[in-house]
Amino acid sequence: MALIEILKSILFGIIEGITEWLPISSTGHLILLNDFVKLNCSDEFLEMFNVVIQLGAIMAVVLMFWNKLWPFTSKEEGYYKRTTVVMWMKIIVACIPTIVIGLPLDNISQKYFYNGLSVAIMLVLFGVAFIIIENRNKGKEPKIKSINQISFLDALIIGCFQLIAAIFPGTSRSGATIVGSLLIGVSRPTAAQFTFFLAVPAMAGASLLKIAKFVISGVSITGTEIAVLFFGCIVSFVVSVIAIKYFLKYIRRHDFKIFGYYRIILGAIVFLYFIVKLISTGSIH
Repeated sequence: MALIEILKSILFGIIEGITEWLPISSTGHLILLNDFVKLNCSDEFLEMFNVVIQLGAIMAVVLMFWNKLWPFTSKEEGYYKRTTVVMWMKIIVACIPTIVIGLPLDNISQKYFYNGLSVAIMLVLFGVAFIIIENRNKGKEPKIKSINQISFLDALIIGCFQLIAAIFPGTSRSGATIVGSLLIGVSRPTAAQFTFFLAVPAMAGASLLKIAKFVISGVSITGTEIAVLFFGCIVSFVVSVIAIKYFLKYIRRHDFKIFGYYRIILGAIVFLYFIVKLISTGSIH
């Protein structure tokens, strides 16, 4: 039984590692996957698992971009890198909307929006947004070509888009922040990289919050659940490294419209699936 649950967690880790960094909604995919592949665990653990599994994905970013993320240097170089410190200040600014508004609404979001209909709607809406914005930007030179050129106001605007993703599953945190970045004239590679960096405190904070809620709830955790969490995070880490490399390589030569079309198709499938499910269970007559 434990082996089966671990194999399931590996599948969840693969889906998380791929979808966390592509703008197609990792939460939406995990919600859908959980409807077909049921982990034999408590509801409290599953809620925590779906968020904490992101820690593996975060470590992939930290490992791959360590030189750009670590602000401290040797004494001879002046103790810290000014550009990196400023970048972290912008990341903190971008996190403010989620901290101030998103965190207090977390329970409401879990209760009312973690369902197939919400996921389907947000998949389609932001899929359409990608296509419209890419068509609008076609042939235009981006105004912002590096993270250093992103202003604090730009960071706050991008953070407001991250807030949408924090409240509505199916939006995709990376998808929302990339859409926001493209709207204000950020180049595709810079938008993707800033999104990756922004994920470190955003996702780490969300994971710690879920762990704290799980501990406070007093629900016990089994040995199998510990193994499930461990393997899910490890697989998420490995797959994330591969996904990030290929994603960055892809967007240097292509736009984001393919992800927009994918989101629209997936949103339609999710919507139809959950409508059929509601009809079959008698929820809709």
